[in-house]
Amino acid sequence: MRESPAVLGGQPAFAELLRFVKPDLPSHAALEPALREIVSSGMLTKGPYLGRFERAAAEHLGVKHAVAVSSCTSGLMLAYRGLDLRGDVVVPSFTFMATVSALVWAGLRPVFADVDPLSTNLTPEAAERAITPDTSAIVAVHNFGNPADIEGLKAVAEKHGAALVFDAAHGFGALYRGSPVGGQASAHVFSLSPTKLLIAAEGGIVATNEDRLAERIRVGREYGNDGHYDSLFAGLNARMPEMNALLGLHGLAMLEDVARRRNQAADEYRQRLHEIPGLAPIHVAAGNRSSYKDFAVTVDPDRFGLSRDELVRALAAENIDTRNYYDPPVHRHKAYRHFAAADLRLPNTDLLAACSVSLPIGSNLGEGTVAKICDAVHRIHRSARDVKAKLKGGRDSVVV
Repeated sequence: MRESPAVLGGQPAFAELLRFVKPDLPSHAALEPALREIVSSGMLTKGPYLGRFERAAAEHLGVKHAVAVSSCTSGLMLAYRGLDLRGDVVVPSFTFMATVSALVWAGLRPVFADVDPLSTNLTPEAAERAITPDTSAIVAVHNFGNPADIEGLKAVAEKHGAALVFDAAHGFGALYRGSPVGGQASAHVFSLSPTKLLIAAEGGIVATNEDRLAERIRVGREYGNDGHYDSLFAGLNARMPEMNALLGLHGLAMLEDVARRRNQAADEYRQRLHEIPGLAPIHVAAGNRSSYKDFAVTVDPDRFGLSRDELVRALAAENIDTRNYYDPPVHRHKAYRHFAAADLRLPNTDLLAACSVSLPIGSNLGEGTVAKICDAVHRIHRSARDVKAKLKGGRDSVVV
């Protein structure tokens, strides 16, 4: 039974569940002296570690300002408000919901655009098609840490007098033409949550070279209070605590090693999966480096022999955890579908939502883990007809 996939009674690839992601964190011993300092000082927020982290992040990204906030979502909200955006904003639907929810919270109307099926990112051509007379900005995403076509999108934005903002939630560790993503637009907004390469438990960074925008975000994260208890505008409580800044500071020192090891794992995935028909990893443009926050593949059911969801169920039987991003896409969410015209067609977005799956990846994957995952995918593909028949028998019949 060794050659049979687990769903057909074979031995699972892993005896216990292989978690989709495990955070890359500094050791307790490395953090303990500073944690003691923070606690004994009583300065739990707005202290020295916040400043140190912001300066280190700005240096790493090559920008004038890196403003730390409580989350990527609050950073997006403040960036949209700080840029005085109005009316329509072009945005991909194949993204995490926060990209769009922050727009709506800022009183803006999302205009959904399609993405490239190979890179999964918004293209300049799709952005141009979605421009309206009321467009004030283009918001693009570096999906899965794969840099978008920044220069092409910048050209479209400049042509139409629109701001360009990137939801760079997955962006730490990504390189665009050899340089970190971050300084190539009005703002890049990063996430520091536990699924990312750079982790601060929770938090975000708004990177910008625009002095006015940086100042408005600093004031905005303090409720809009400039220090005189007089709100300049309606802001948020979006401060980053000192302990989160400490985690981020240590994580920044680890970042390049984390990104390098993730890219090594991605290279191994590509080598071991390339002979399987119907599996297509996302395309990373020459000269760029993905952070590989996720390793996503698109499943062609006709060529692979199983649908994405059938593959996911078969991998679950192997104790391999996976994720389906972003299904449903945002333009089909109950909260946002009224922004989409009845005749809106986003074929690539719908294809990716139905067919994309992300496999476990991380710098801490044990030796041989990627090989075992790929071997399991090979076994499932070779037995695709029997697996499909087994799965049609009902979920309860699947051995997990």
